[in-house]
Amino acid sequence: MATNAELIKVTDLCKYYKDGSLKALNGVSSTIDKGDVVVIIGPSGSGKSTFLRCLNLLEQPTSGSVVFNGIDITKKTYVNSEGKTVKLNIDEHRRSMGMVFQHFNLFPHMTVLDNMTLAPIKVKKMNKAEAEKKAKALLKRVGLEDRADAYPIQLSGGQKQRVAIVRALMMEPQVMLFDEPTSALDPEMVGEVLQVMAELANTGMTMVIVTHEMGFAREVGKRIIFMDGGKIVEEGTPQQIFGNPQSPRLKDFLKKVL
Repeated sequence: MATNAELIKVTDLCKYYKDGSLKALNGVSSTIDKGDVVVIIGPSGSGKSTFLRCLNLLEQPTSGSVVFNGIDITKKTYVNSEGKTVKLNIDEHRRSMGMVFQHFNLFPHMTVLDNMTLAPIKVKKMNKAEAEKKAKALLKRVGLEDRADAYPIQLSGGQKQRVAIVRALMMEPQVMLFDEPTSALDPEMVGEVLQVMAELANTGMTMVIVTHEMGFAREVGKRIIFMDGGKIVEEGTPQQIFGNPQSPRLKDFLKKVL
């Protein structure tokens, strides 16, 4: 079972394609504690996004385990607190994992407010008035309180991504997963999204972030994971990773990106 602090425990995770000839993940193990802000860096094709997507089984691992809240979500069944073997409902676990992608995935035919309240009303059975009140409070928090009735086409890329973040927060997740959330944005819009993420980290939200933004990783990350070739090559605090890298591969990577 998980410790009080441990939220996600990944053990020997592998994800193979093309009959095993392409090893996107090749034996990745890591632990994410409650309140952790873990930033995953590395070159393109290193397995970062695949690792993130395996955490909530958007990608089905080839082997290995992902234990979330003490339950191995890669298995079809688990033993509950009463000692009974029950079928795993992956959708139930995904509700506790907010996910923000490179592209915003907002419904274009719905207003910002409707985008935000759809899942809480349908899935969590929240009443409409309560959902709208919560949505407006979150929009105010990210400086978009005046855009509740706008449609996605009327928003900038940075505004869409901020809506995507607070839409995920509407489900009150235990962890937020970010898959390169600024890579599709114009450079001038990157800062406004990173600021929202930094403020979220300061609230104690558990976050796992795949990003190419090294300044953000250094400032906001509590722990940095450097991946290459489907493996974790090195991990440590921002001070250790950026100030005193140990592996030649990480040193070479940082020379190119800093």
